Amino acid sequence: MADNDVQTKQGGARVGVPPPLVFAAAILIGAFLPGLRPRVWLSAPPGAVLMVLGAALMGWALNWFRRSGQNPNPRLPSPELIERGPYRFMRNPMYVGLTLLTLGIGGLLARGWIALLAPAALIAVHYLAVLPEERYLTAKFGESYVLYKTRVRRYL
Repeated sequence: MADNDVQTKQGGARVGVPPPLVFAAAILIGAFLPGLRPRVWLSAPPGAVLMVLGAALMGWALNWFRRSGQNPNPRLPSPELIERGPYRFMRNPMYVGLTLLTLGIGGLLARGWIALLAPAALIAVHYLAVLPEERYLTAKFGESYVLYKTRVRRYL
């Protein structure tokens, strides 16, 4: 596989749409779709908890990017693999965090469509970002990334 098949001109992963925009679109679309009020399990209190958990997971992951001197933008180069912090437990904690945050917003706003679109957004991000990132990281780090993939789950 040629480098230009997996990386951008800047040297990062060839990601389609920035993942935060996919989740923002799910929130906006879900906010304006009629009906579908969530049940008690996804109401304001559980929604707030999910939002806090999602934000905390994203913050923890971003902290490790900063500590390693990297930019979390997947289109920019990754000088090293991060295998510490939440990356010991899952390979994509920021996307899991965005999913939890989106679910929480759906509960907090009592908009069931937002909650239903959160997993759809993660599926879209899986194809638009995660798979291209994995191809890039495999090409860049080779065996060390392949071994990391065998030890750590993609999501949960």
